[in-house]
Amino acid sequence: MSDQDSPLLVEVTRGPLVESRHRAAAIVVDAKGRVVLSRGDVERPIYPRSAAKPLQALPLVESGAADAFALGPRELALACGSHHGEAPHVAAVAAWLGRVGLGAQDLECGAHPPLNARSADALVRRGARPSALHNNCSGKHSGFLTTARFLGEPTEAYIRLDHPVQRRVERVLGEMAGLDLARAPHGTDGCGIPVIGMPLFGLARAMARMADPAGLAPGRAAAAQRLLDAMAAEPLMVSGSTGLATALLRVAGAKVRAKPGAEGVYAAALPQHGLGLALKIEDGAARAADVALISILSRLGVLDPADIAALGGALKASVRTIAGTIVGEVRTADTDAPLSHA
Repeated sequence: MSDQDSPLLVEVTRGPLVESRHRAAAIVVDAKGRVVLSRGDVERPIYPRSAAKPLQALPLVESGAADAFALGPRELALACGSHHGEAPHVAAVAAWLGRVGLGAQDLECGAHPPLNARSADALVRRGARPSALHNNCSGKHSGFLTTARFLGEPTEAYIRLDHPVQRRVERVLGEMAGLDLARAPHGTDGCGIPVIGMPLFGLARAMARMADPAGLAPGRAAAAQRLLDAMAAEPLMVSGSTGLATALLRVAGAKVRAKPGAEGVYAAALPQHGLGLALKIEDGAARAADVALISILSRLGVLDPADIAALGGALKASVRTIAGTIVGEVRTADTDAPLSHA
């Protein structure tokens, strides 16, 4: 299926030299699992991390919990997103939990400073401490709590592997990916929930089935469509004011719903093409993941030159000095070479 010896290479230049190189594996498939393109080892299990959030949010909608608590696009986008702890994010999560009869104290994701630098600085200036509301995963966790509340399940220890919430999520992930995850490697994500190893092929197929849900049961198909629509309607809730995922939704939201994960992972649904994409940077570098994603979307024809121009430097990110002078770039190494097709 994949040319393991031909990874996608992302290189970092400084002046005339290539200073660093990042190896990437990437695959694009349709909802039936037919491979459109593949580079690198797409069969090796990886942890999808937060790239799986749109898939993890499916039970929130298909269970009826989202309707029971009148959740709209903002809350559903937060469930799919990794927000940056900006004021609109924190306020929206707090209001959502209040609607469910819960609060920040019920979140088990932990607290960290806002990912947005200005928001983090503002918190320090106020002499305030970050709470679990600022955690970039608090939207996903609010979705878990909402589903548990609706189904009459305990809201305590909802992050444990044996909790009904997590058993349900694992089942849905396996069904969407077409994989038996019972013996898959399991770890713990940064926010405390179980993270399940799967090959990039499975992650890409799961996203393709969201992009083209015709083969899904009606309730799940409707849930997939509703979540993708929410991401397009509320791009700020998916990432942050400076995040690539938000910029990509604003520029090409009708064509791409992309979600990054930690350690250089991306997953994307391409609704107009009925395709799913998954990529992993071997050394986990986020700077390489952003460039690799835009390069693949551009070379697939999903993003046109106007989209690329609107995204600014996303295709070739600048390397700058501390003072801001551009001294190099982050780019794919084989921009003129065709991606391998199956």
